[in-house]
Amino acid sequence: MSSKLVRYKKLDYKLPDKNLAWRMYEAGVENFGRNGPDELPIVRPRHDEVLVRVDAIGICFSDVKLITQGSSHPRITGRNLVEEPVIAGHEVSLTVVEAGEDYKDRYKPGDRFIVQADVYYKGVNLAYGYALAGGMQQYGIIGEPILNGDEGSYLIPVKSETGYAEAALVEPWTCVVASYRIRPRRNLKPDGIALLVGVEDGNYEIDGAICAKGAPAKLILAGVGESVKSSICGCKGCSAEVIEVGKLTPESVKSLREERTGDKGFDDIIVLGTPEPELAEALAANIARNGTMAIAATRPISRPIQVDVGRVHYDYVQFIGTSSGKLSDAYVNNRDSELVPGGTAWFVGGAGAMGQMHVQRAVKMKNGPKRILCTDADNARLEHLKSSINDVVSEKGIEVAFVNPIEVGNETLEKIIVDFTKGKGFDDIVMLVPVAGLIESSIRYLADGGLMNIFAGVPRGTMATIDLSVTYTKGNRFLGSSGSRPQDMVDTLALTESGDLPTENSMAAVGGIDAVADGVRAVKEARFPGKTVIFPHIRLPLTALPDLKDVAPNVYEKLRDGKFWTKEAEEELLESRLDI
Repeated sequence: MSSKLVRYKKLDYKLPDKNLAWRMYEAGVENFGRNGPDELPIVRPRHDEVLVRVDAIGICFSDVKLITQGSSHPRITGRNLVEEPVIAGHEVSLTVVEAGEDYKDRYKPGDRFIVQADVYYKGVNLAYGYALAGGMQQYGIIGEPILNGDEGSYLIPVKSETGYAEAALVEPWTCVVASYRIRPRRNLKPDGIALLVGVEDGNYEIDGAICAKGAPAKLILAGVGESVKSSICGCKGCSAEVIEVGKLTPESVKSLREERTGDKGFDDIIVLGTPEPELAEALAANIARNGTMAIAATRPISRPIQVDVGRVHYDYVQFIGTSSGKLSDAYVNNRDSELVPGGTAWFVGGAGAMGQMHVQRAVKMKNGPKRILCTDADNARLEHLKSSINDVVSEKGIEVAFVNPIEVGNETLEKIIVDFTKGKGFDDIVMLVPVAGLIESSIRYLADGGLMNIFAGVPRGTMATIDLSVTYTKGNRFLGSSGSRPQDMVDTLALTESGDLPTENSMAAVGGIDAVADGVRAVKEARFPGKTVIFPHIRLPLTALPDLKDVAPNVYEKLRDGKFWTKEAEEELLESRLDI
């Protein structure tokens, strides 16, 4: 007789009559799962649908945010959760059970996939696990938005030999990989709306490089001197509509935005000279999504200014600058987000679930940083991270320091940073904690030309007090990203299946279908030093991997070093506990 796991993989068993699914009816993690999973009927797919089995589901902090906010969450704003409950979960490994008539030739029973969750269908964002039913269930229906979306199919094929947890964890790893693929705009946005603000007279040069990809549709001149006006078309053939307005005050910026941009904001704001802080704040608040604010100056702004750092993360807003009078220098010298080869990097919150992925990627890179500082307020997490990368670090000769800033205090932390960077600062700071105060305090440790990657999901409207002068006095840059695109996921899966990216190393806890609600609460409480993965077709309470020694010793024996997940552990778990 075939083993239970072989039968499971081959779909050689009778499907149950009921599908256990965790549905969200109201906001609040404390309200999620009070009565356990719902029993729903398993439905046959329509002609344009595919029935899938959920083999593994990772729980993400984004799930926690969704469940915490309920219908006020921007991806499901206004949804009546009582009438239309949400099934969350987007970090999934799926197996095709049955395809409808339209897709029988493309999706065969037993085929395996992961999902690019950021789905666009007919121009509308319909994210999987938000607007579309996600993976916190045993079986689900995949419909046209995913199968035939604006970018094609959002199902990414997985090799049959890839582990279920290994595949499910590709999604969060993809977000990490994508955050190092940010290639900022190095020119004015073609056909965009650019605002040129004159603050101080000077020798400013506007050369053709600034509109190398095409001219803006509108170029608004606010208080710009005659010498600058005469050089505006130095790129020969500028086709922008040039609009002149008077000198801007902080109070007039918003009304100009409403009048000239349809309230969408300015795609490019260029400031000539050192602005007063109040004007800088007003300009920063009126940048469009994917917009850029550049300052050409030499004298520092008189004080740090208030900046919405949530928009850096979610709206891809950039702040750049140059100390030369050549405006294109601010754009052309803009760095990509990849870590500096052979450089010095600081991962703030580097031992959290996502932070560990960033650090593991950094040490596995073929040409990554040579010196890495990892700070975290949890010693157990730091120790877990250290043990996960020790072998690679030793082999490659990378210098890594692990520091708990709460224990050592600010004064000692500063001394550690100065010694570690030899007083030069960091080439890269990756911010993995969504706290404005940490962003503010960390910026001063950037080296000349250094970049801060605001990876943590800082909510829009989170104001931080930042000295934007460093963008032109030190050439510092601030970038952020949210989510990923299908090609990012394809590439990350390839790295996983080749063994170059050990996604399972980030796993710290496991559970069965009954443990979903506990898993959500555990992620909110940061209970484990890594990712939580649910196997929906087994019964197992939420368990830290080292605790499997008592709960499931047969599975524990297959772990690496008693705390790292392996494909052998997964096979043993499923063989012994599958409910089919």
